[in-house]
Amino acid sequence: MSQQLLLTAVALMLVFEGILPFLAPGIWRETFRRLTLLTDGQIRFIGLTSMLIGLIILYLVRSL
Repeated sequence: MSQQLLLTAVALMLVFEGILPFLAPGIWRETFRRLTLLTDGQIRFIGLTSMLIGLIILYLVRSL
C-alpha cells in the first residue's frame, strides 16, 4: 500500500468523523454522553463490529 493511499484514507476518515459534530453538535454530544454509560464489553463489541464491517468493505473493494 502506498503512503499516499494511506494518507488519503486517514484524511477521508477525518472528514467523515467531522461531519456530525459540524452539522449537529448537540446530537454528537448526546451520543458521546450515552457512550460513557456503556460497559467495557459493549464498547469492545461496537469496536469489533466496526472493524469487521471495515474489513468486509475492504475485501469487497479489493476484489472488484
